[in-house]
Amino acid sequence: MNVLRAERIKLFSTRAPWWCGALSVLAPLAFTTLFFALAGSEVTASVGNTQLATGIGRTVALVLAVLAATSDTSWGTLRLTFQAVPTRVPALLAKGAVVLVVCAVLGLLAGVGSWGIAALIRPDADLALHSAGDWRLVLGQTVTFALTGLLGVGVGLLLRSTALALTLVLVWTQLVEGLVLLIPRVGPDVYPWLPFFAAGQFAGGDFTQAALNVTPAFGPWGYLAYFGGICLAFFVAGVVTANRRDA
Repeated sequence: MNVLRAERIKLFSTRAPWWCGALSVLAPLAFTTLFFALAGSEVTASVGNTQLATGIGRTVALVLAVLAATSDTSWGTLRLTFQAVPTRVPALLAKGAVVLVVCAVLGLLAGVGSWGIAALIRPDADLALHSAGDWRLVLGQTVTFALTGLLGVGVGLLLRSTALALTLVLVWTQLVEGLVLLIPRVGPDVYPWLPFFAAGQFAGGDFTQAALNVTPAFGPWGYLAYFGGICLAFFVAGVVTANRRDA
């Protein structure tokens, strides 16, 4: 418990995590507000469409997780933490647990908040959560944000450099996953296997698969297992690498 408390204090001892946490929630809420307010009746109001901007929040949560993992190695506080615990692995696991919980809370706020704002703007639309799929789209942000946090910590521990890790995750989320679809013949086959496409298939906005010419490889729960496996693999690799490197 002392290690968890220490990691929580370290995470929120600087301004960057606070700003990232706020932006990961406020950015989807702002986009959803503008989307439903300006589009009006031209856009079909559905539960899925209330979650169109949650991917933005996931990206910011990913940045938060990377900063949490790399700030220690940048400022030398990781070695001070290791002096307080017998082994390095518990400290690294505690860091992952704290980031996971924080990102889960951010995902809950982003998902439920986006749905709530859409319901307020379009009271005439049927945005009630009638089915298990509707609940999954809204509350599932909690799970995908939490797993994204683990992914960010893993990448940060593997690369150590804040600049390099942030560059990698931002280029991947903002460029690579969008540009892959444009590759002739190969793109539509590769795109369904990209990690953040998988996260969106479990808890994200309505996807017009016919327009994208993409056929999902799994169902929503299969994609959750796939995305979770990728995130967990990066986190475990980061913990093992950091433990060996700093031994």
